[in-house]
Amino acid sequence: MMNQYKTINRIPTIEEYKNLCTAVGWEDYMNFEVAEESLKKSLFGVLIQYKDEIVGMGRVVGDGKIYFYIQDVAVDPEHQSKGIGSLIMAEITDYLMKNAPEKSFVGLFASAGKESFYTKYGFNKHEGMTGMFGVIHEREIK
Repeated sequence: MMNQYKTINRIPTIEEYKNLCTAVGWEDYMNFEVAEESLKKSLFGVLIQYKDEIVGMGRVVGDGKIYFYIQDVAVDPEHQSKGIGSLIMAEITDYLMKNAPEKSFVGLFASAGKESFYTKYGFNKHEGMTGMFGVIHEREIK
């Protein structure tokens, strides 16, 4: 079954990105008006293709020297639980091992319930550190 999936190392197009974000229910959390520019600034991207359709993606963002963040790991629900996420993480891990200098910080946010998937790639909660983030919802212009 896995031989039906093709791994492509490139950033998703805006259309591919929108399709996968929508398929996994992220459309309410994404600002697609600026997503194309964000995609262009990615350090690395990987796509999984099934027949003529992109069914999985992941990318790495950051400064390329000290900080690397794994973003947008998504698999179309029809293709989940088939090892696609592992294909994506294998490519991302390979990229990081070849490009991230020693002592680089590599972070990610896991969706609720998906934490155990990432622990096998060395991602864990760390004593004394708390992951935090904020989201800009509305801008007040003064």
